[in-house]
Amino acid sequence: MSEKTKIAVLGIGAVGGYFGGLLAERYLNSNEIEIIFVARKRSIKIIKEKGLKIITPEQEKIVFPNLVTDNPKEIGKIDYLICSVKSYDLEESIIALKDCIHSETVILPLLNGVDAKDIIYSALPNAKIWDGCVYIISRLTEPGVIHEGGKIHSLYFGSEKNDERLKQFNNVLLNAGIDARLSENITLTVWEKFIFISVVASLTSYLNMSIGPILENENHRKLAVKLLTEIKSVAEAKKIVLPTDIIEKTLGMMERMPYETTSSMHSDFLKGSKTEYRSLTEYVVKCGEKLSVATPEYEKILEKFKNLTSYS
Repeated sequence: MSEKTKIAVLGIGAVGGYFGGLLAERYLNSNEIEIIFVARKRSIKIIKEKGLKIITPEQEKIVFPNLVTDNPKEIGKIDYLICSVKSYDLEESIIALKDCIHSETVILPLLNGVDAKDIIYSALPNAKIWDGCVYIISRLTEPGVIHEGGKIHSLYFGSEKNDERLKQFNNVLLNAGIDARLSENITLTVWEKFIFISVVASLTSYLNMSIGPILENENHRKLAVKLLTEIKSVAEAKKIVLPTDIIEKTLGMMERMPYETTSSMHSDFLKGSKTEYRSLTEYVVKCGEKLSVATPEYEKILEKFKNLTSYS
């Protein structure tokens, strides 16, 4: 291990760019911590030349990491790897960095689904992985430019196993001004987020609508409740102990979203891009099949997604 603690942020998009940017700003001149951005080639060039621009309602700032690259030889051995790529890129991205990961490297996925651990283990069976999720309204408007909405930007993480490094890492995040929450029941925390994002992403993409019009329509709202009921049943079959009011709680979160809010998966469908439907929709169906839990509404939505590349 190096003298400095090396923290690499994989994926400098809406999530990695925001949280990685705060880390980079705080620790640029640190003697103890080094922040590395692992990015795509077009982003590398822009960030090297102009920095990463983060625009919030309060301010606009430009930050530079200690290093931005996609070259494992430049990166070297790392102590922490924060993963914020899309689920369909995760395995390939992890494999590309395998020479940087050693037995004590902690990998923290901040993805929308709950299958990130399985994906990482398929590439690195002996990896040390924590669990995490974020609540944030942010978007990558162009390479090297992040817009953040300012209302919520929380990062939850934890581990089912006792790890003395959890509190140390939490302090690193807090010292960078990140709204970090060390969860005592991270499995529940991640599943609560997954229930919310799976239903919102599946609904907005399937109906090709933002959340406001969906909840206003009686039939669409009933579909939302059916999806919440199905995913709740799948979670409970997986022995996830959920709050008794999880459906009402999740609906309440949806109602508090701005009227025109949609999901990144819906946006990707509209652009004809790759989407995360396998992690956000198909995963629920496959778990249901494995656990003998019926998911007819999810299956109907999945069938459409399998034949859909973009909206007309």
